[in-house]
Amino acid sequence: MIKKFISRVFGKKPVKPQGPRIFRAGEHAIRSVDISNSALRVCEGLQKEGFAAFVVGGAVRDLLLGRHPKDFDIATSATPEQVKSAFRRARIIGRRFRLVHVMFGAETVEVSTFRAHHADAEDREGRADEHGRLLRDNVFGSQVDDAIRRDFTVNALFYDPERDEVWDYLHGMADLKAKKLVMIGDAAARYREDPVRMLRAARLAAKLGFIIDPKTESPIARLAPLLDNVPAARLFDEILKLLLSGHSVECIEKLRALGLHRGLLPVLDHVMEDAASKRFVLHALKATDERVAQDKGVSPAFLLAAIQWPLVVRRWRELEAQGKYRELPALHLAMDDVLDDQRDVLAVPRRFDAVMKELWLAQPRFLQRSGGRPNRMLAQPHFRACYDFFALRAEAGDAPQEVAYWWTRFQDATEDEREKMLLPDDQPKKKRRRRSKRGTGKPHENAAQGAANDADSAHDNE
Repeated sequence: MIKKFISRVFGKKPVKPQGPRIFRAGEHAIRSVDISNSALRVCEGLQKEGFAAFVVGGAVRDLLLGRHPKDFDIATSATPEQVKSAFRRARIIGRRFRLVHVMFGAETVEVSTFRAHHADAEDREGRADEHGRLLRDNVFGSQVDDAIRRDFTVNALFYDPERDEVWDYLHGMADLKAKKLVMIGDAAARYREDPVRMLRAARLAAKLGFIIDPKTESPIARLAPLLDNVPAARLFDEILKLLLSGHSVECIEKLRALGLHRGLLPVLDHVMEDAASKRFVLHALKATDERVAQDKGVSPAFLLAAIQWPLVVRRWRELEAQGKYRELPALHLAMDDVLDDQRDVLAVPRRFDAVMKELWLAQPRFLQRSGGRPNRMLAQPHFRACYDFFALRAEAGDAPQEVAYWWTRFQDATEDEREKMLLPDDQPKKKRRRRSKRGTGKPHENAAQGAANDADSAHDNE
């Protein structure tokens, strides 16, 4: 009975294949010139020390598909300590997974030791929690062991740049050709080991245009609640990969199709139910995908701000309706409320907060096109990002298109042209109020207009 319980929770140890099928030069599409020089140097250095060393995982998969990976991971028979001693600039990192980072200038190559399946560990119970999720995975083994403990067959391919060979233990080349994601071993057990694999399946299927093998897909709906046990920081990292994959729209659709979206990114649970909000968020995601496709820089903070903007506006209006706050204080409170709610689920780094708040606070100020406000707006350090955010809103129908067009012309105009473009200031000047009486005035008729006035008053008094 105990054996049955352990087998059910941890899964049976996969049967080892007899040996790899080796695809030699001319039988595969990888070219060594497409591999980073740093990764080649790591493989060469380890092989000179007598160790096996291969480029492995997603880099091999992408190279075989004709893609250009940005990161190259190395798998080796050397222990972390042996890897560290082989290179001048190297350091061991991690506890759950002990890895070595080998640095060449600004580039870092991640090196891992061949690992065995966790069932080989003597203290298996100490390496996994009650749900089967691995807490530690530093059981070293052979290359074939390392292959069978990886997630999908297409990620278990090894490339030896010295011999120009691809080693395939688990029919990954055939699955790659069939454009199919197949989990190695029992899918349910592998998801229990690491629930993030369910998100990875959705991301890879969407990014690569692959189908998910039925046996790989079938346990996902039932095991989706296991994501609640994953540390928030890991969830955020995986969500960020998904959003910045260049196929974020397809990824979101795949998450929803697999039933993985509920509670994972709470903002999407709410936003996708409202037509206007959904239109803006999808527009932001598509714009990000286009930038990735063009190999342009992408700001995670900008995208996170766009995704959460509908919730900020909704909360802002709720606070205004209470009649307790003027527009600008209501906007500040709304931003804090939304960020706090998201942080309960996803560990969004606080370093993003300042950028997101700056983008949000700038939006009502774009409606002010009289007096000295526009020129002060142009002088803001992150004006361009704030303008891009407003223009994105306008394209999605969330902001006046004519206002966005006005700012497009204004920022490129000469000083004389800008003076002529300014609108008449039809807002009556208000007497300066004491700080103690702040908040006792009548609310503005237009919430966005009022928030902009308040923001400019605060700017003038600084």
